[in-house]
Amino acid sequence: MARCGFLPKLAIVMGLSLMLASCGTAARVTGNQGATTDKAARYVTPEDPLARPIQVAWTSARASHCGFMFDPVKLKADYLADETRRGVTPDQLPRLSQAYDYTHDSVMQTISADPSYCNKERTDAIRADLKRYLAGDYAPTARLAR
Repeated sequence: MARCGFLPKLAIVMGLSLMLASCGTAARVTGNQGATTDKAARYVTPEDPLARPIQVAWTSARASHCGFMFDPVKLKADYLADETRRGVTPDQLPRLSQAYDYTHDSVMQTISADPSYCNKERTDAIRADLKRYLAGDYAPTARLAR
C-alpha cells in the first residue's frame, strides 16, 4: 500500500520542482540553501525573500506532524492574505505559495520517518512559533545554530 502513494507523491514533487524552476525560485527553494530539511528552514536568514513562506510552512508541517490543533489550510491562506496586504504583487504570490507548499511537503516527508521528532524542546519551539503565526505575526526570525 505504501508504494501506491509514493509514485503520485514523487510525481507531484517533481512537477512542483519543474514549476519552481520555471519561476526562478528553484535555486532558493531546492538548492543547497533550500528548505528541504529542518536545519535549512530553521536557519533561513530573515533577509531572504523566501524566509516568511519557508518558516511559516516549516512550522505548519511540524505542528501538523506533532498533532497541534489548528487549521493548516487556513494558516496558509491567512499568511498569503498578509503578503497581499504587505504589497506583494499578483505575479509574486504564486511563487510564495509554491515555496510554501514545497517546504511544507518536503518537511513533512523528512520528519514523518522520525518517531521521536516531537520531543519537548521541539514542541515548545513549535508552540511558540505557531502561536505567533496564528496571531498574524509572520515576521521571519533569525535562529542561532544549535
